[in-house]
Amino acid sequence: MHIVMEVMVLESFAELWELVRKELRGRLSEVVYNVWLSELELVRFDENGVTLAISAFKRKIVEQKFYELLREVFEQVLGFSLPVELVDTAVPSAQPAPGKAAKAFEYTFENFVVGPSNKFAHAAAQAVAANPGGAYNPLFIYGNSGLGKTHLLQAICHEIKRDRPDANIILTHGEALTNEIVYYIGQKNTAALHSKYRTADVLLVDDVHFIAGKESTQEEFFHTFNALTQTGNQIVLTSDRPPKAIATLEERLKTRFEWGLIADIQPPELETRMVIIKNKAKMLDFEMTDDVIQFMAERLKQNIRQLEGAVKKMQAYVTIHGAPRSTATAQNAIKDILSDARPIPVMVERIIEEVARTYGEDAADIRSKKRDAQTSKMRQISMYIISKVTGISTKAIGAEFSGRDHSTVIYALREIGAEMERDSSVREIVESIIKNVTAE
Repeated sequence: MHIVMEVMVLESFAELWELVRKELRGRLSEVVYNVWLSELELVRFDENGVTLAISAFKRKIVEQKFYELLREVFEQVLGFSLPVELVDTAVPSAQPAPGKAAKAFEYTFENFVVGPSNKFAHAAAQAVAANPGGAYNPLFIYGNSGLGKTHLLQAICHEIKRDRPDANIILTHGEALTNEIVYYIGQKNTAALHSKYRTADVLLVDDVHFIAGKESTQEEFFHTFNALTQTGNQIVLTSDRPPKAIATLEERLKTRFEWGLIADIQPPELETRMVIIKNKAKMLDFEMTDDVIQFMAERLKQNIRQLEGAVKKMQAYVTIHGAPRSTATAQNAIKDILSDARPIPVMVERIIEEVARTYGEDAADIRSKKRDAQTSKMRQISMYIISKVTGISTKAIGAEFSGRDHSTVIYALREIGAEMERDSSVREIVESIIKNVTAE
């Protein structure tokens, strides 16, 4: 059980949640899913269990009619059983579902490890929590996956809720928001959507880049953004890249996202990584020597999720297999986590999917023989990044794209290289994609 968990803990919320939602849709009618489960948000996933948020009214029905289904689906996707709790949308990590003893880990400012790489974003988040709508509005935090953006969002929620228990706080994910907007538009019931989002005291959207390229969603969010900021209500957004580097985000939204404060989070430096490992070991009541902690911290440099996953994997080796608490055991614990252990075919697929996601298109189109301008540009960018990241031959790259000739690949490499020199926005997009695909 523990070893499987370590693989899953490295996956993003979006990847896990997409698998779960796909399975739920397959088991329920479209009407039932849309009415009762489409608004569910995944707000926590760790060794203690899963937390899902939904409106207070729907939570009661979902607990009564769909709790066992949710538990079964998570068990099927994860490969092992974990407690599932349901909380109100406006209260992340609130009261657990009846009969569930597992205590949710609360993401607060107190347990956020601060270092030079995230000090500015942490201070900005604290300022917003202390004075919603009066400090930085919006606050836009960006950085690669696994660096603590979601932790800061939930810390803001926790702090505001503690000081203002009656505050209407909505924490959602860009993908969930997109699905919800599409649903309400399809039902011709945008009034309910407006009632929910435009009356929020604080709106926090994790991974807001998911709305890019989706016209209806961007239109709705544009007006929601205006409505909230005009009344002085707080907006906090996170993304894996700054607004100007979100390729298919409307210019008017880019401008608004830059109105307030933009704060980035970089991968933690060595000292911060060591503190993160120590804190995780302490939370798990697992003793680790300083030399083992330093050994792990020196080798895992990309994100917090890697570090925490490595600690839990080492604990599994020690407690299940009786392995010594040594650097040799630590090496076994981290070998599957290291970025350079990812096979080239997996990396190629990851690059193509990330390019498609950046432009809001289908990854299958990039590999196809389609030749429209948008698809051709995505294909050239994919070829360029594959060459830079994997170092495979132009012939091998061409084979990944319906057997295109190596001369086509050479042309793409030259074209994108030249365009990056001319256009800083293209360079930022390419560099952002490279960071994302090599982050874990």
